Amino acid sequence: MADAPSPREVRTYRAWGAARRFTEGVRDPAFRELLQRIDGGPMHQCPPPVLLPDGADAFRTMIAAIDAACEEVLLETYILRDDTLGASVQEALVRAATRGIRTYVLADAVGSMATHDRFWDSLTDQGVVVRHFHRFWHHPLDALRRDHRKLLVCDRRVAFTGGMNIGEEYGSSIRARHDVWRDTFVQVEGSVARELAAVFAEGWDRARGPALPGLEYVSWSDAADSSPQENVEAVGARAVPRRLQQAVQRQVQRQLGRQRDRRRGRLVRRVIDAASPDDRAVLVLDPRPGRGQREMLSVLSALLGGARERLWITTPYFAPPTRALTFLLTAARRGVDVRLLLPSERTDVPLIRHAAHGAYRTLLESGVRVFEYERATLHAKTMVVDGHASLIGSSNLDFRSFWLNAECNVLVFDDACAAALEGSFRADLENSREITMDEWRERTWSHRLLDTTARALRWAL
Repeated sequence: MADAPSPREVRTYRAWGAARRFTEGVRDPAFRELLQRIDGGPMHQCPPPVLLPDGADAFRTMIAAIDAACEEVLLETYILRDDTLGASVQEALVRAATRGIRTYVLADAVGSMATHDRFWDSLTDQGVVVRHFHRFWHHPLDALRRDHRKLLVCDRRVAFTGGMNIGEEYGSSIRARHDVWRDTFVQVEGSVARELAAVFAEGWDRARGPALPGLEYVSWSDAADSSPQENVEAVGARAVPRRLQQAVQRQVQRQLGRQRDRRRGRLVRRVIDAASPDDRAVLVLDPRPGRGQREMLSVLSALLGGARERLWITTPYFAPPTRALTFLLTAARRGVDVRLLLPSERTDVPLIRHAAHGAYRTLLESGVRVFEYERATLHAKTMVVDGHASLIGSSNLDFRSFWLNAECNVLVFDDACAAALEGSFRADLENSREITMDEWRERTWSHRLLDTTARALRWAL
């Protein structure tokens, strides 16, 4: 995601309105151009992405990639547990470091708070470089801003991202199959993996990790040096104060930029292997505090506006802003097959489930089909539009993901990937219960009160 000033399209309603006008919706070549104007990042050409909807398979593939790495392993996650699965990943990282591979681990200080010190010490003692994102004593004013990304990059050639943390609940062999959490990862290769390495490097820099070799770091203060200077038409004594004023302004901007480097981490230049309009393409969406949140919302709005036939969303935490909910309702009223797959009572955050319940009546009245997944705890964050555009990543549809967390998502334009994601969605529906209006009207008054209260407080959840 680029850091250029946002164009007018970055406003959610403009992105949504522009996408609605495209004849072919998300398949229209102009749709990709719109997203690039919003995000500022490149559309990467890449080999076919591999969908990994099963946790056990995903971690076997990821550990194999770590074992096959020749130069570098970058692992970033919100939760890294010291359980059986965490130990398997730990052993793979240690094997890589023992082979002389540069091995870096970035874990969120709050998400991984329960992991014992001896786990981290074992990594560092074997040559793995470890950092924790936003320790309280480093960033006391940013305690609510967390690193929610889940990312593995090996040799800047192959990368994995999605919604899975590292813990037994995602697919350890000691867990019964019906107790495994439901989540999704995706494997990508090519220049998009190099961009995901840059995404890691920016969070790593903010966590005060050493600079990664081969990447070009850019200070926020560089904007002061590259900004165009005003023409000084005055002559003689009148020109001196103007030049002095400009010099002082540049110095102040540089100082503010350096302070921003320390607070937010430096930027890293991205490598581009641009896709043509007819190619399979991947766009990286990596919002973090202070950058990219509005762009992420606008891309989501454009996807809602660009849907023509099907819009299927899976999310564990559904508490979107009012305008985004309106766009979703409008798609259903236009005749789009809009389906939401949300958690059942097996959710890990019941209050967020009640916030979602606060919108069920409006959703059902507008024609949105709502399903609750009953087989296990739902944790996947995906969206598939018209069998062509697939969004997979760590972002939830709630306030924290939109405005507080650092997130990582990939938007894939590829029929095969979309077909695989739709197949996974249909399989999940077989283990879900559809909510009907008649059923919904029969819920208890206490349930209704919780729904209304949680919906009103969704911005604080």
